[in-house]
Amino acid sequence: MSETYDPAAAERELIIVGVDGSESSKRALRWATPEAELRASDVEAVIAWEPPQVFGWMTPPAAGMEVDFSAEAKRVLEDSVKSVLGATPPVPVQCKVVEGRAATVLERASGRADLLVVGNRGHGAVEEVLLGSVSLHCVFHATCPVAVVRGHEPLRG
Repeated sequence: MSETYDPAAAERELIIVGVDGSESSKRALRWATPEAELRASDVEAVIAWEPPQVFGWMTPPAAGMEVDFSAEAKRVLEDSVKSVLGATPPVPVQCKVVEGRAATVLERASGRADLLVVGNRGHGAVEEVLLGSVSLHCVFHATCPVAVVRGHEPLRG
């Protein structure tokens, strides 16, 4: 008795993309989407947020100046996904908002991913050669393969 392969029955892979609203993170999401199509993978766009740090003390917000950082992060994430992929992405995309340092959040998320995709933030000729601190942390500490998308559109052959 021979078995036939049913791709719909196979468990889908997961590609996690770090998104922070920057052009670099949008390039990472743009790169990850056709990769997800090739792999028949789902995409999870993750944004991390932290309340601002004030050294030694915290000033209470002025009246009417309270900020919901989680809601703002969600807005940035959803706007980024929509601007890159449009209203109907070609692959399943979930948006996830997580409180914490971006490097730590992405490292933890890598434990359930088949691929982690992050952008590289270069600002000039010398800095473009270097990895950003989040991408560097992910390269050294993620538990899955990591793709770092640099400051130009990658070629696909």
